[in-house]
Amino acid sequence: MIFSKAGFGGAVADFEAAVVAQDAKRSGKAFIRLQETFGRAKETELFAGGPRLAAVLEQVPPSPRAVVAVLVGACVERGADAERCAPGVLAGLRAALEGAVAFGEAWAATGGGAFPVPDDGEPGEEIVGRTGFEAAVGWWTLSQWEMAAVALLNHRAVRAGLGGEAVRTGLDAEAVRAGLDEKAAGGGRGELLRLLTAVEQASGQELRCLSYALQVLDDEPLVVLHRPSATGYLLRLSGIGDNFQLHTLLADALIGGGHVAGRAPSPQEVAVCRETPGQVETAGSFELVAPDGGRLWNEGTPADIPVVDGVRLLVLDEPSYTRSWPAGRFFPGMRGDLILERALEPEETERWFARVSPAGELTG
Repeated sequence: MIFSKAGFGGAVADFEAAVVAQDAKRSGKAFIRLQETFGRAKETELFAGGPRLAAVLEQVPPSPRAVVAVLVGACVERGADAERCAPGVLAGLRAALEGAVAFGEAWAATGGGAFPVPDDGEPGEEIVGRTGFEAAVGWWTLSQWEMAAVALLNHRAVRAGLGGEAVRTGLDAEAVRAGLDEKAAGGGRGELLRLLTAVEQASGQELRCLSYALQVLDDEPLVVLHRPSATGYLLRLSGIGDNFQLHTLLADALIGGGHVAGRAPSPQEVAVCRETPGQVETAGSFELVAPDGGRLWNEGTPADIPVVDGVRLLVLDEPSYTRSWPAGRFFPGMRGDLILERALEPEETERWFARVSPAGELTG
């Protein structure tokens, strides 16, 4: 596609050419134009511009690279092809995480103390002197890389391209985050989680959106045991950002579907947990419990549900207290779904119940 000289399309073309030519003066001017013209960009400019900017990200100087990645993510949010944009953005995210890990190591080795809070400018001379420029930029720009990456991870195809066998089937999220090697941890997704955990531990700061996005499960089988009725169910979940969202969709599938007693969420509460924009007040219908009797918090993610015999196993008890919250999606741009595949036969249910701790006081 040939861009016009004016507008966002022209800025993309100028920036792309200048970066490839390593023309710092021209790329600097085009970089400013990118930011100035994005808000007025036409749909066709965004569709074509996102992938083109993503393709040259690696050649962009470290400081402005994260801002360009945010623009790529914004293009994706407005319709650009997420799969085409993903390689450049996710490679940049990994480099930023590696830089932030190096920053933490250098910071500790040079006296430690609270991590500096990044501002809108570049890291100062004192900080660069302690950690080195690339490491400082890694920490300084990490929140921007988080923003860009989450925009892409809203798309199931991008999540699938990252792999994530560890999160999806055989290993729980805590094992991944504890530092398994990349092959054992499911390739790219496991390595990003490992780096992210190292950064969070060193800095004492949580990058919750990125963490949750990297742990999203798709086409994931889930066995649910409803202890009050002694019944069991096989479900399949995709694109669910947190357990608040899962809780509402479980209540719809099981209570709304007439399988167990309790408070069923309204159609509006369910819709906002799937793909309808907005939030609607709701209340809890269950206590989410791990097979060992530990509490699974609504603030957590479905990846927290332990794997038993190759399948995630969740127990539902009566709620111990009334709790309400705004039903909706942790990631407003991500479609969530939970499908009830079938009720388990009594013999199956009994075998699964044999794998869980008896009802008692919750732990955790």
